[in-house]
Amino acid sequence: MSAYKDKDPRIHGIKTKIRVVPNFPKPGIMFQDITTLLLDPQAFRDTIDLFVERYKGKNISVVAGIEARGFIFGPPIALAIGAKFVPLRKPKKLPGEVISEEYVLEYGRDCLQMHVGAVEPGDRALVVDDLIATGGTLCAAMNLLERVGAQVVECACVIELPDLKGRERLHGKPLYVLVESH
Repeated sequence: MSAYKDKDPRIHGIKTKIRVVPNFPKPGIMFQDITTLLLDPQAFRDTIDLFVERYKGKNISVVAGIEARGFIFGPPIALAIGAKFVPLRKPKKLPGEVISEEYVLEYGRDCLQMHVGAVEPGDRALVVDDLIATGGTLCAAMNLLERVGAQVVECACVIELPDLKGRERLHGKPLYVLVESH
């Protein structure tokens, strides 16, 4: 499911505020920079509002934001829908006891962690990040949440890079995105 297919007029304003930086952080990468979206209060508000409109009333009890840009979009969504926010962090960033999920990237391995007890069995979770590319990070986030007994309702991203086929790696788990970038 995608907002851009719904033809919401706010989508165009959001898409025009995302800067594409060629060859960053390395040659051949077209970096999707959301910092320019954050500089426009109306576009940022529209981004949050579109997610809130989708998830309000869906009985989501936890919004899990992926480090680091999921920390920008996740908390305002969580507050607006009455859910708790749980940060999913890189290793050695959380001070308490953690549960970890390793995953493979196209250039190596990485890991996500969350505090033990932050998410409970039966929690209905929404996973939030700025972008889905290959889907590896979202899969790791879903695995982490499901291992502690949460039900992942959906993943939500501002941007999808459909050419990288990340949606296919989610094994049918719903994904909602606002804009596509090719």
